[in-house]
Amino acid sequence: MYKAKVNVTLRPSILDPKGKAAHHALQNLGLNEVQQVRIGKFIELDVDAKDESAAKKIVESACAQLLANEVMEDFEITIES
Repeated sequence: MYKAKVNVTLRPSILDPKGKAAHHALQNLGLNEVQQVRIGKFIELDVDAKDESAAKKIVESACAQLLANEVMEDFEITIES
């Protein structure tokens, strides 16, 4: 069994209204040192696969088909034993 951790983020060219709202709120709290906020998703999956390479392929397929919108989002996968 492998644990997959996936970080999904908006591509840099895509506007991030949630990030803008969070940045504005942080500025209102006096945290003016924060220059930019981008908000994404973190997903954990338990994957039953024969090896790490197979697990990664399964997770890549899950991301491409459902978990990430590849037009607007990038994803990064980490596989742990």
